[in-house]
Amino acid sequence: MSFLPGCSSEKKSESFVRLPQLEGKAPQAIAKPYRAKYHGLTLSDDYHWLKDDGYPEINDKPVLDYIKAENDYYASFLAPHKKLVDTLFEEFKGRVNETDTSVPWQKQGYEYRWYYQPGKEYKIWVRRKLDNGTEQVIIDENLLAQGHEYFSLGDWDISPDNSYLAYSIDIDGSERSVIKIKNLTTQEYLEDELVDAGGSVLFSQNSQNLIYSLLQKDKWRTLSVNVHKLGTKQNQDKVLVTEDDEAFFLGFDLTSSEQYLILTTGDSDRTEVSVVSMADLNQAPKMLNTREQNFKLEVDHGNGYFYMLSNDTHVNFRIAKSKDNQIQYEQWQTVLAGSDTSYFKALQVFNDFIVIGQSIQGIESISILPNEGESHQISLPEKVANVSLGANPEFSQKQVRIRYESMITPDSIYDYDVFSRTLDLRKSRTIPSGYDKSQFQTERIMADARDGTKVPITIVYKKGFKKDASQPLYLYAYGAYGIGLEPNFSTTRLSLLERGFAFAYAHVRGGDEMGYQWYLDGKLDKRTNTFNDFIDVAEHLIDAGYVAKGNISIEGASAGGELMGAVVNQPLLMGSVT
Repeated sequence: MSFLPGCSSEKKSESFVRLPQLEGKAPQAIAKPYRAKYHGLTLSDDYHWLKDDGYPEINDKPVLDYIKAENDYYASFLAPHKKLVDTLFEEFKGRVNETDTSVPWQKQGYEYRWYYQPGKEYKIWVRRKLDNGTEQVIIDENLLAQGHEYFSLGDWDISPDNSYLAYSIDIDGSERSVIKIKNLTTQEYLEDELVDAGGSVLFSQNSQNLIYSLLQKDKWRTLSVNVHKLGTKQNQDKVLVTEDDEAFFLGFDLTSSEQYLILTTGDSDRTEVSVVSMADLNQAPKMLNTREQNFKLEVDHGNGYFYMLSNDTHVNFRIAKSKDNQIQYEQWQTVLAGSDTSYFKALQVFNDFIVIGQSIQGIESISILPNEGESHQISLPEKVANVSLGANPEFSQKQVRIRYESMITPDSIYDYDVFSRTLDLRKSRTIPSGYDKSQFQTERIMADARDGTKVPITIVYKKGFKKDASQPLYLYAYGAYGIGLEPNFSTTRLSLLERGFAFAYAHVRGGDEMGYQWYLDGKLDKRTNTFNDFIDVAEHLIDAGYVAKGNISIEGASAGGELMGAVVNQPLLMGSVT
């Protein structure tokens, strides 16, 4: 039995309309005893039979029959509400811009962009020479998707000589990619086809090699980072680095200077980074740190220096640098020391400056550190917003592209001129059915947790919302893996707000909204802080008049589902759970 949260004229009323219980019996998975031994321990799993060993192809009839029964039960629940479902569908559809297009970006003498065509499901990627107005289609995802029930474009890259395109695709949902290579001059594909690949692709400086990740057979983890020479067989590829520890995740990236390949392996708490010169991929990788040093590390490069974002000396990270021929840990020099109030989260190096993404007391911001002169923060339109670095592919560019949105501001793209310190709005999300930002209000408030910790809450509602506990509230939280909830914009959420709901994010411990320590204070033996924070946030919203007991709908997706399981036994607070 669950509540249908609704509006009530009675202050703090606990009497709300309930959704009727379905008469049909809910499907019940049959318990089938199963035992298996791993590392000397016996695993008991009565529902192991629900795992189809043929995944991603599912052909096991009992499994398919059970999934069908669950789907039929769900359909019977929706059937009485078909009118509302159809209305919501039309609202959602009306907010989708079928002719959406990106802001162009430049790289290697070309301008790139993507766009949608009306009625088409996937993007079309095009480029044009800067001295020529003719656009060339480089990827039409709609054509690539033809004949496949599932399609996803992973990554793509253009060779430095602008002659080749490499891209990765997943056509069965297995998350194991196939990499294809195309000659952009002849429009013909090379015979090279790399299988069991991760999503990322990167050409070498000479345009004759492709760097990619090879996945382990029958497992969804990267086994090695390889270099494939165009025109050869995949089994002849050179292995740059391999990772045998199954608890570690291996990946690669290119520095902003495009002079070094960054090889990264790590788990949730530590990172090991090595580098290889892009000018000679035959060299052995050089280590910047080791996993035994037990800290997290991100690396970029420019102007003869490696720049490190590391929590080796402070939980909220510091920024350090070292000459690219003196990379030993003992030779790192602190550029910006760690701080209890400033949490460094990202950096990118350009020719004339460094850009730093940070959070100060839970408020996102971006700072510019020029090669000469004082650093400064970018002045943003709103205090509480989600701001991050956008596509900035050119090391020599003088402006910084940033992504920006808030609970009431649709996702936008700005270009920031570093030297004039001006923001240029390049794009704001178009909502065809209409949206008036002035009709909505957002707040950041703090709730007192039972241990005295201040827990942030970000709220949005339509103006006119009454803080007399008469209207429903939707409360969302995640609180895991150091992944913070950003104050983002949602078109589907508008349907709730238009119907009188308030929507709130509970920034509970386990995420990183208030710094890296915020994450540490919500994991392992401190995991109960996450659960308690959520309940304390709900009680604070009730006490402040935003909602009444029993009229709160709660949701936690993915790892947030664990949180929902822990707090759902608070029936006086929660009306429904997703």
